[in-house]
Amino acid sequence: MNATQDYLARCRDLVAVVESQQAAIAQAADWFSKTILAGRMVHLFGSGHSRMLIEEMWPRYGSFPGFNPIVELSLSFHNLVVGANGQRQAMHLENVSGLAERILRNFDLSPLDSALVASSGGCNVVPIEIAELFQKRGIKVVAIISRQHSEPSRSGRADGKKVQDFADLVLDTGAPAGDAMVKVPGLDTAVAPGSTVGGCMLINCLKAEVAARLTRAGQPPKVLTASCVAGPQRSAELFEAAYDEHARRLAKLYENLGAH
Repeated sequence: MNATQDYLARCRDLVAVVESQQAAIAQAADWFSKTILAGRMVHLFGSGHSRMLIEEMWPRYGSFPGFNPIVELSLSFHNLVVGANGQRQAMHLENVSGLAERILRNFDLSPLDSALVASSGGCNVVPIEIAELFQKRGIKVVAIISRQHSEPSRSGRADGKKVQDFADLVLDTGAPAGDAMVKVPGLDTAVAPGSTVGGCMLINCLKAEVAARLTRAGQPPKVLTASCVAGPQRSAELFEAAYDEHARRLAKLYENLGAH
């Protein structure tokens, strides 16, 4: 088996892990659909490379409004690597207590909302506190973690609690400890992570299940659709309608700030 075959075989294992969680995926989709049907939003948070799961949910082709992606550039802007705005600073800020509160201070949260917090290890302070604060506001929290990676990893919090300790439901990407899945002969450290593959499968299962529920409820979502599929005019109409709906929903998260 060469390295490519090894990686693809391990990805097939991730498919089996996701498939085994269908009941949990359905429960999360029930919560998210209820939020969207109430005119509110599902809050999405991920720092570091977990940001990719947030952007996979919305906005992109095959996705629809109802989700509020919360992505802080200071925690997830990786392409400069070193120097100003480098990875060292981002990794440090992920473990600064109190930053989560300042992030969520921007939104008028409601118990009608629901949330998804993605964190492969579940150990950095900011995503832990984000999940904790959501729960304190009566918001259902779904966590996406890698159980095999999280369990042996040390939390950045003094009390040892992790993201899953503040989640009403936990979904597992199936990625191994350390995330990397391929061992190359002669190389003592594995390569080729799996958490993004497993995580994106979970995200898109959730997306499909939510779309099915909204459609059955008589409120089919406005799905961002390519012009090569829907035609240029219909595609443009869907984009404009979806972005307008997102703006209207987002406005509700700002209108009562500071009123309590």
